[in-house]
Amino acid sequence: MTAALNGIRVLDLSRILAGPWATQMLGDFGAEIIKIERPGEGDDTRRWGPPFVDGPDSPSAYFLTANRNKKSVCIDFTTAEGQQLIRDLAAKSDVLVENYKVGGLKKYGLDYDSLKAINPRLIYCSITGFGQDGPYAQRLGYDFLIQGMSGLMSVTGPPDGGPHKAGVALADIITGLYAGNAILAALHHRDQTGEGQQIDVALLDCMVAAMANQSLNRLVSGRDPGRLGNAHPSIVPYDTFPTADGYINLAVGNDRQFERLCVVLDVPDLAGDDRFATNRARVANRVELTARLTACLQLAPTTHWLDRLEAADVPAGPINSLGQTFDDPQVRHRGMALSMPHPVQGTVPGVASPIKFSQSPVVDSTAPPALGEQTAALLGDLLGLCPDALTALREKAIIG
Repeated sequence: MTAALNGIRVLDLSRILAGPWATQMLGDFGAEIIKIERPGEGDDTRRWGPPFVDGPDSPSAYFLTANRNKKSVCIDFTTAEGQQLIRDLAAKSDVLVENYKVGGLKKYGLDYDSLKAINPRLIYCSITGFGQDGPYAQRLGYDFLIQGMSGLMSVTGPPDGGPHKAGVALADIITGLYAGNAILAALHHRDQTGEGQQIDVALLDCMVAAMANQSLNRLVSGRDPGRLGNAHPSIVPYDTFPTADGYINLAVGNDRQFERLCVVLDVPDLAGDDRFATNRARVANRVELTARLTACLQLAPTTHWLDRLEAADVPAGPINSLGQTFDDPQVRHRGMALSMPHPVQGTVPGVASPIKFSQSPVVDSTAPPALGEQTAALLGDLLGLCPDALTALREKAIIG
């Protein structure tokens, strides 16, 4: 079986997380990803640690996060010769992804208009903090700033505490997913029309969109939603509850599930109480109901409740550490932890693509590349540069 994006070549000028997350997904789907890195330095995240696989000169965990199934080519495109190499590669590519400041690549002749003249079929995806236009267009965008500006931090954290960010770079990851989807849509458009195009993806736009029901709660009600800890603004009980030896998450989404919960907790009368019989009533009386459920759940340990709630088809789950997550039998069955061969370290760990295709499976994962690992081979094969030409470029530090 052939991977879905077999034959698609992506020139990846992005670094850090949002862009590499998008291109990693395309690589998982079978596209050839040519990751352009600075000679001698590479992607900033190569040095973002600890932890490192095997000391500070080995790959960082952060770099491994978003760079599997890629080829590393080191080119200094601040030089005229380096710029020409990028143009030559763009002429032979289907997609280019970059996350430089607005207009940052224009001075090198590597902006969309310049490369469109060379390759009209090129899909050019620009990822920035705030988009290609608007009053903030020239600002630098970082995930932490975007989590605050988008409203995410205003609804994250305990109700009596300060704002909290998510525990991962959620704005970057969501933006990468939006960018990957946009690229797939643009490839389909090109198949129909023969036209390439530029895609403008902004971290702030993506995170505002991803606020989902919270955004619409504000637009519909005219009131800002506040922080509720782990509770849900529109569903009760949908929260974290203490047990006799830890905590449990309940996600009761309808009245029938609530009735079954009450049976498990041996308080069937609650389901018939007008204050709790419907979700609207439970939301209105969340404080009293939460107190009643907490008193019940604290009478027995977590595993006791999880076993009984699962048997009763009531949505509930544990709060795992990451160690427990990767030991979970479902996560193990789905093969989410990888061990990938690496040219220097022998093997490095990774997390698998979560996508399962029936007819075009994701490619077997290759480890994130060593810096410049494929420079000579790829420039030789794809651009026809002979060994002497490659040596000359290397001596002038244009490639690495």
